[in-house]
Amino acid sequence: MSIMKHVVMWDVKGETDQERQQHIEVLKTAFEGLRGKIPGLRKIEVGVDISNIDYACDVVLYSEFESLDALEGYASHPEHLRVRQELGDMRIARHQVDYSM
Repeated sequence: MSIMKHVVMWDVKGETDQERQQHIEVLKTAFEGLRGKIPGLRKIEVGVDISNIDYACDVVLYSEFESLDALEGYASHPEHLRVRQELGDMRIARHQVDYSM
């Protein structure tokens, strides 16, 4: 069985740095709150960019799943869907990579 790794990076919306920081904190808290609620989710980390490079994303989600089935289950799990709905349009760009090791 291969461990599946799921990496998502976002830019967040905000008219001011303070508004962007608030959105980042909401996003971080929401995804970290999925710990222990998704079958097969082995690890979840949410990191916030500190480089301030103009081409860097604001936030990265790194997660590990015990199998491809677990990753696919996460995509449609009610808790994950709830978080996605709560965050709505505060994310303005999204990039994703899924891979196994």
